[in-house]
Amino acid sequence: MAQRTVLVVLFDGVQSLDVTGPLEVFAGAEKAVPGTYRIRTASLDGGPVRASSGLGLVPDGSLAGAPVPHTLLVPGGEGTRRPDARLVEWVRGHGPRAARLVSVCTGAILLAEAGLLDGRRVTTHWAYCDKLARDHPAVRVDADPVYVRDGHVATSAGVTSGIDLALALVEEDLGRDTALTIARHLVVFLRRPGNQAQFSAQLAAQSATREPLRDVQQWITEHPAADLSVEALAARARLSPRHFARAFRAETGTTPGRYVDRVRLEHARRLLEDTADGVEEISRASGYGTPEAMRRAFVRALGTGPAEYRRRFSPAPVT
Repeated sequence: MAQRTVLVVLFDGVQSLDVTGPLEVFAGAEKAVPGTYRIRTASLDGGPVRASSGLGLVPDGSLAGAPVPHTLLVPGGEGTRRPDARLVEWVRGHGPRAARLVSVCTGAILLAEAGLLDGRRVTTHWAYCDKLARDHPAVRVDADPVYVRDGHVATSAGVTSGIDLALALVEEDLGRDTALTIARHLVVFLRRPGNQAQFSAQLAAQSATREPLRDVQQWITEHPAADLSVEALAARARLSPRHFARAFRAETGTTPGRYVDRVRLEHARRLLEDTADGVEEISRASGYGTPEAMRRAFVRALGTGPAEYRRRFSPAPVT
């Protein structure tokens, strides 16, 4: 098996976790299967950089002297907001030479500035999706997923999602067992599916300002198997169904039906990940009623059925 060089770009204002998270994954893979990855870090002039947290990072060398990598990883951070023109130019010239071009968080902004994301579907940190789409209209920005793969270009959302993407790349290179070994060591799940939302339902939706609607939101979260029709929820809030639906959307930014769908999906996912309960039992506990209804919801939202989701994304217990 040929050794793959992973080159991580460093610059002042980089987000340290964008660097160290993926780096730990690839380093873990090299320890598990020696000779598979050669990991290098480089800055423009080869000198130390200071992360946005104040942490000092010392690179292995300069970008000018770096080898053409198999995987070029561009992290995010404050330094991508107004990137050094020399860094943009280096990425523009060297990015296309990499077999795999990867960004974490707002590293996607740097790739877009270099013209390497035009026509591609990408993601970035939720807080910067609008900016990326506005500044680079040729880029197809998807604000929802944890990470997106479009050809040889892979982009991930904020900070810790870089670990998810790196685990997915290791699984692609070395297989699921190696990725699972690393995930266990890092105490994370094997990986979140790329099309999993960046936010939970509770974080994605705004909190209602009026107490009856806040109580309803909490009730939905705590009772996913209950009758969560608009009529039932409206009665709990002591509002007419029409008034409730309008007020819920106005205050949370989503419809009651979509909020319920997301809560139920998350509840089912957690049970698949954390318990040995059967699919039929989980479908009832999550409010789907039947395994087929749950399967349709999983395929629609995640692109995979419950059984496959459990197989791929729930690590076996560590003994």
